[in-house]
Formats: sequence, structure tokens, C-alpha cells
Amino acid sequence: MPDTFQALVVNKTATSFSVDTQPLTLEDLPTGEVVIQVAYSSVNYKDGLASIPDGKIVKSYPFVPGVDLSGYVVSSSDKRFTQGQPVLATGYDMGVSHYGGFSQYVRIPANWIIPLPEGLTLKEAMILGTAGFTAALSIQSLESNGISPDQGKVLVTGATGGVGGAAIAMLAKNGYHVDASTGNAKAVDYLKALGAEEILSREDVLGQSDKPLNKQLWQAAVDSVGGATLAAILSKIAYRGAVAASGLTGGVSLPTTVLPFILRGVRLLGIDSVFCDSDTRTKVWNRMATDLKPNHLEILMDREVTLRELPEALKDILQSRTLGRIVVALN
Repeated sequence: MPDTFQALVVNKTATSFSVDTQPLTLEDLPTGEVVIQVAYSSVNYKDGLASIPDGKIVKSYPFVPGVDLSGYVVSSSDKRFTQGQPVLATGYDMGVSHYGGFSQYVRIPANWIIPLPEGLTLKEAMILGTAGFTAALSIQSLESNGISPDQGKVLVTGATGGVGGAAIAMLAKNGYHVDASTGNAKAVDYLKALGAEEILSREDVLGQSDKPLNKQLWQAAVDSVGGATLAAILSKIAYRGAVAASGLTGGVSLPTTVLPFILRGVRLLGIDSVFCDSDTRTKVWNRMATDLKPNHLEILMDREVTLRELPEALKDILQSRTLGRIVVALN
């Protein structure tokens, strides 16, 4: 590997804050068993928060954000990985307290890494990234609880976000009737292209949300919003239905009652894509390379950017100026 390489570094002092591309050396990287030459990363909302002074994501400075990466093993002291092997990593402490994927080279713990599944390219893996993995985990959890395409409609909230878009595409490919909820009235064509059959407004989902039980509209839901939206969904899930919840953009409080759970047997399934165990992670990523891989994966991508273009992309995701995933090309 070269003596120096480029990374996006955020830094904060008592009087200043900066986000810019800087040269690093291997000695600058934190400890880990595996060094990876990063081919691609992607932009997540958490990465956007890491790029602002009050984002409450970064623990100490200077720091390299990026919760996702894919690339090739340069060296490994762990026998599971060999030089030149294509791999990917998402979640854990990467991009939060351990230097992340916005760098041409990273050094991370071996337990955070999985081999790139056959059927995915390094770029495709980052079009999916944490968002796609969260969507796939949600579907896996719903299906493990008896949800299937022949039982009725599935609602996807936050539909223009990374998790929502991937969930729509994956569900539609597998024969589900998908209703998509969004606050972006201009996204109808995009959501239809992903496979959504009906487009609902946020108000459609929230309607009569003050009632603990409402008309049973969906057998299941993939919710990345939380808060009042999740409470409203629970009141409209059919008997023995389920909701996979993974987000909190609508707030952390859940203003609901026990009635959906004890009168309709509704199941609320928490989805954790950050510290998910390695065996489950590998199993789900293999599904993402096969039956859950969207037919037109590129539809999920807003654009591809370089490391130098990344600061503007981070601003865009915080301002909801994207429609789909932003992929970062590192090498």
C-alpha cells in the first residue's frame, strides 16, 4: 500500500470545526486484525450527523466517518481472510468510535467483516449498505413471524429513505403488494419504479391515530420512522400481523396502548442492524445477493461521488435532498 492515502477527516476544537480531505498513513489508523483497501462506501444519515459539530455521533476528534465499506483485503492476522479477498463491513463501532469507510484504506476488527457474497459486486454491496441490510433484516424477521405475500398488503414508511426504498424493491420482487408512505409528493414515479403499488401520504398513515384500534389495513409494515407514525401503524395492522421497526426520525416516544398486542396479537419486532451477530449478518447478506436482490438495483442509487465531492453529499442527506443512495468511490 502507499505511504499515504486520502480520507475525509472531521475535526473539532474549542474554536473551529472542519470537514475536509486529508492524507493519512497506516500509523494513523486504529487497531484491528484486517487492513482493507476500500473500493466503495455509501452515505447514511448517521454519516451526515458525524459531519456536523452538534451531530452527537463522533466520540472524539479528529475522526473519519463512514459506517459502510466494501473493498479488498490488504493484510490480515485472522486466518478467515486472505490478501486480495473481496469483503464488506457495516455497522458495529465503525464510523462512530472507530475510523470508518470514508478512507482509501481502513484497519478494522475481523469480526466486523464478512466475505462479499457471490452475486454482488463491491459497488452493488454499497448501493445496499446498512440501509439495504436493515431492510433485509426487517423482511427476514417478518417472514420468520409468519408474514407471506398471500396474506395481504405490506406498508413501508419513510419510503424515499435508504431503508424504505430497499424494502419496497425487495418486497415487490418477492411478490408482496407494497403500499409506500412518504412526505415527498414528487417521489411517486420513483416509488412506482421500485415496485410500490399504492403511494400514501404521511397523513394517510396518521389518520385517526388517536384511536388505539382502527380498521385493519395491512398484514405487516416495515417502519423506519417511529414515534406517532409507528403508533398509528400498530392500530391498523391486521390480526396476528407484525411491524418491523428500525428508525426514530419521528421520535423515540411510542404513544400507543396494549390493545393491538392483546386484542389482535400484533407483534412489534425491533430491528438492530448495528450489532447484529455475524452468522445472521452473513445469512441475510447472502439473501441480499440472491432472492432479495432487487431486479434493477441501480434505481436505488441517487448518484456516485468522489471523496472530494463527499462533503456536499453529506449536506444533501441531512437536508433530505436525495432520492436513493449516494455511493462513494474511494479508489
